[in-house]
Amino acid sequence: MSRTPRQVRVLIACEFSGAVRRAFRNRGFNAWSCDLLPAEDNSSYHYQCDVREILDDGWDLMIAHPPCTYLCNSGVRWLHERPERWKKLEEAVEFFLTLLNAPIPHIAVENPVMHKYARERIGRPAQYIQPYEFGEPVSKKTGLWLKNLPPLKPTKIIPKEKVKQKIWLEPPSPERWKNRSRTFRGIAEAMAEQWGNYVLKSR
Repeated sequence: MSRTPRQVRVLIACEFSGAVRRAFRNRGFNAWSCDLLPAEDNSSYHYQCDVREILDDGWDLMIAHPPCTYLCNSGVRWLHERPERWKKLEEAVEFFLTLLNAPIPHIAVENPVMHKYARERIGRPAQYIQPYEFGEPVSKKTGLWLKNLPPLKPTKIIPKEKVKQKIWLEPPSPERWKNRSRTFRGIAEAMAEQWGNYVLKSR
């Protein structure tokens, strides 16, 4: 017997913006976000806690956005200039793998392009995506590590001449890390439509 979207429990881990949660809930899924920060949109469908506390709560699908500070390629130079960051790297790897290996049938974990030390510990992603493949005129190469999920298919490719590099050119500010970590709406919509339907059909 097939399920309805409402019967599918979706966890969006490490998300304060609610972008992916809203995309799933707009399609009828029982989706919740979780982060150490409160929900930016003040939604009641949000757990403010360490996501590891709720990984065993019977989710069908998890999409996770773990912090990339010590994993991403853009910060690799600091490993050699600040030796104390190696411990932070190992902690970040452990958290990432805890999410990827969680007891949930369908999982996607996303992160920007990793440096070689992180890739050696975590492995390569199943695919890389760009916002400009999903109707957003922005470049931000992102890896997806997938468990029992198909690769995302592009929905609307923006011509290269119209693509901007505003993610990396954003000026320093207290909100810079938040602005750079938000999931683009086009990608969130593709996740909800493609992966939501896949999980509905995968019982």
